[in-house]
Amino acid sequence: MSVLRYRETVWSGLFPGSRHTVVCVQPAVQAAETALDLAPAPPDAEIAFDLAAQRRQRIVWRLDGGAGSDEQVLWLLARGYHVLAKGFNHQRAQALARRVQRWDPYRDVWLGEVAPPINYGRPVRVFVKRRLEQGQYRHSYYLSSLALPSKRAYMALYDDRGAAEVEQFRNDKSGLGLTARRKHDFWSQTAYILLTDLAHNLLADFHHRALAGSRFHGYGPLRIVRDLLATPGRLFSADGKLVRVELLSQKQFASDLAMCLEKYCSEGQD
Repeated sequence: MSVLRYRETVWSGLFPGSRHTVVCVQPAVQAAETALDLAPAPPDAEIAFDLAAQRRQRIVWRLDGGAGSDEQVLWLLARGYHVLAKGFNHQRAQALARRVQRWDPYRDVWLGEVAPPINYGRPVRVFVKRRLEQGQYRHSYYLSSLALPSKRAYMALYDDRGAAEVEQFRNDKSGLGLTARRKHDFWSQTAYILLTDLAHNLLADFHHRALAGSRFHGYGPLRIVRDLLATPGRLFSADGKLVRVELLSQKQFASDLAMCLEKYCSEGQD
């Protein structure tokens, strides 16, 4: 799970390979609540104003088909979150498709809207997607508690969810060697995942504070590690403060990187 504006990881966990995604949703949400101070107050707590509850109302959980069961959607809605999820049940998708009265084109598929199959306790809109695959129609369904102007807007927002996979997982695999180092022991691998998270967040902080607005703004972990942090050089300090940065002048990005390093280190001393 990552916050894309700053490219930082909020939480990571390792589960056995046999564990289905649907049973990982609640532990992941609860861990995020702890990290972001979003946990619901205890039932017996006397709170005049629940700030965490107000924050949860502004958060949308986007779930793929492996996590979008009724149980998980109901649990998230009951905690005050919004959801935008792909339904878990393929047989239900076929049944809902038969209830669609109107199909509207969207990219290379068709979209229809139906009434919710169950009572979710809050207003929820349900959409069915039809696609033609090998001469046969395939169906999937999606549901959301958000108020958006059209079916296309819902699907566009759902389709946009994949940035975390690109931003964190793929870049960490290439830039931080996540797949190159494997531990046979479960807890050892867990520790390695957490160390990779630490490295990821340090690079995210460096990118946000030093590289934003520079020629290196579009660099991911791989290029930061390979092209920037591998540059030979020295940092000179006096009285606990950075006074000079020297980098090997023959390196291609030396002068621009030196300015970024000075900016990063000076901000850290403020």
